[in-house]
Amino acid sequence: MGETTGQRQTGYARSMMPFAELHALPRQLRRPAVRDLAWVLLSPPLLSAPPCPQRHPLAGSAWATDPQRLKDWLRVLDADDQPLRAWLAKLTSRRLGLYYECLWQFALGQAPGIALLAANLAIRDHSRTLGELDILLRDRDGTHHLELAIKLYLGPADGDGRDSAQWLGPGCHDRLGNKLAHLAGHQLPMSGQAHSREALAELGVEQVQAHLWLAGYLFYPWPGHAEPPEGANPEHLRGRWVRRRDWPMSASERWQPLPRQAWLAPARVEANECWAPLQFAAWLAELDPQAPAQMLVRLEPGSEGVWHEVERVFLVSDSWPQLPVFR
Repeated sequence: MGETTGQRQTGYARSMMPFAELHALPRQLRRPAVRDLAWVLLSPPLLSAPPCPQRHPLAGSAWATDPQRLKDWLRVLDADDQPLRAWLAKLTSRRLGLYYECLWQFALGQAPGIALLAANLAIRDHSRTLGELDILLRDRDGTHHLELAIKLYLGPADGDGRDSAQWLGPGCHDRLGNKLAHLAGHQLPMSGQAHSREALAELGVEQVQAHLWLAGYLFYPWPGHAEPPEGANPEHLRGRWVRRRDWPMSASERWQPLPRQAWLAPARVEANECWAPLQFAAWLAELDPQAPAQMLVRLEPGSEGVWHEVERVFLVSDSWPQLPVFR
């Protein structure tokens, strides 16, 4: 997840990963929401060469020029996360994407050197809503329209994986290629359209630069082999996916399912909540053969009796991906 010295000398590298030296911080924090917040701010993008402009939302902040300030802010929040919990209490949905956006809004609202002008700015044609701009902010480099996305894609068991259309969401409703096309062809250009200019003018904004920030994980077939999709960031976060029939039984490793709301930061599990191998085996035996994809994590013991994630895997049905996705 780190950059070489040569990379860090370029403005482009700084705009992509301004906090490379803090990559281990999410694992060091204790409170779940603060760990997720740190992961959101510090994790690398899925792609280093997407089909549209990409920029880290904090690239123009004072935190980017002094990462220690960001580290100190997260440490203070980990000691008392009440402000973050109060902010997240406004969420009325458990959708992972909305949780991800809400964490970004919290950070951007407090980041030094950034003015958060709007979040989820509705663009309307009279009474008809045309869409929303995820984030509108101003920093030292100008005014920016940002589209934020958290995605998890599974690579093909057949095919080399270079084509982004081969990478599917776990529910088979989404493809990386389609998401990129929608971002490049619809979401990012929206801020330059006439109806958006009217909404921006009401906020005193005349011109904006449009960027995406796409984070998440890519999961590779197990067994099998797939190359990363075209334009993938060499430092992207990754896991594996496996069909039920191929699950490698082990009597010693510690695996357990991870609920959807805990899919962001690497898992941290207290000793009394860590499953024994027999508990996982019983859960697996009772799991419906056609159950939706299950996120599993392998845990190893750390200090103070806490177990830490060392690997994550999507367990899918033997019939995954279902044929309707290919029609």
